[in-house]
Amino acid sequence: MTTAAALRRTPLYDAHVAAGARMVPFAGFEMPVQYQGIRPEHVAVRESCGVFDVSHMGEIETSGAQAEALLQRLLTNDVSAIGLGGAQYSCLCREDGGVLDDLFTYRLDEDRYLTVTNAANRDADFRWFADHAASFDAEVRDAGDEYAMLAVQGPRARALVGALAEGDLPARMRTATLRVAGAEALVCGTGYTGEDGVELLLAPDDAAAVWDAVVGAGAVPAGLAARDTLRLEVCFHLYGNDLTTERTPIEAGLGWCCKEDTEFIGSDAVARVRAAGPAEKLVPFVLTERGIPRPGNPVIAEDQVVGAVTSGTMSPSLDVGIGMAYVRSGVAEPRTELEIDVRGKRRAARVETKPLYEKED
Repeated sequence: MTTAAALRRTPLYDAHVAAGARMVPFAGFEMPVQYQGIRPEHVAVRESCGVFDVSHMGEIETSGAQAEALLQRLLTNDVSAIGLGGAQYSCLCREDGGVLDDLFTYRLDEDRYLTVTNAANRDADFRWFADHAASFDAEVRDAGDEYAMLAVQGPRARALVGALAEGDLPARMRTATLRVAGAEALVCGTGYTGEDGVELLLAPDDAAAVWDAVVGAGAVPAGLAARDTLRLEVCFHLYGNDLTTERTPIEAGLGWCCKEDTEFIGSDAVARVRAAGPAEKLVPFVLTERGIPRPGNPVIAEDQVVGAVTSGTMSPSLDVGIGMAYVRSGVAEPRTELEIDVRGKRRAARVETKPLYEKED
């Protein structure tokens, strides 16, 4: 277990403390779990604009003549489809198809890429990249300490950041290098909330000034707890809960980002599961009576345990308990009635389609 003394801090630690954040250990860092509360932070992102410190995420830079070839071998998606300034989501798999991580990769130049990893996997992912780079004319570099990262999310996020930026913000799944609040930043049209917005990668020394400018312009500081409720409402995966080495991307519903013809590591195993059909599938669900599902809760159908909850919470937007669970494929169809065993009490639930939350037109 990581001790408090060993916890790392992001460049924004002092700003979080000054804002009254409750700090908790997370992935080896001391991170803000909430400021004024989960619900107001969640609502701010859904209705206006919130800002998250995600500087604990890992960054790996891959460069060289065979950078694309190396990433094509490592990542499940078709890396050759990333244009200059483009972004792409993919998984990182073992030979047996088990998921090591899910990642975003940005193409910064012809032969230069930046891959953002989950915080808990930053060291292991880098070792995996470095081990496989030995067979390619490519260099991989752990760039995690060279970046701070802010996620500005919500329907007002683009207007807010745009007013602080010199130049046009990139479109969704695109990147641009711009000055924001006086600091050079890699501005990425990505996020983890289901809302529009951007993520800003910048030098650690610039993080506090940019944070202050974004908050001063009206963004509400939001912590890890609201980030989790937001992502779960739109059924975005959390590594370690919904994605693990025990499952392939197919069971997780991520077959769309797996291109087996690129022969990525694990592609044969993924192809076999796709062809046969998975025995279990990750499904979103809502409780149809009061209760809050939590990871590990058994899922029951016709008095038999048919799966387990991987992520669960009370949805601030929907005011019902929601979650995702791996269940037998026979009970994975939308509208299937289930029960979730919440602390020994069965709560009625129903399989739904993704996302669980959608904005009204």
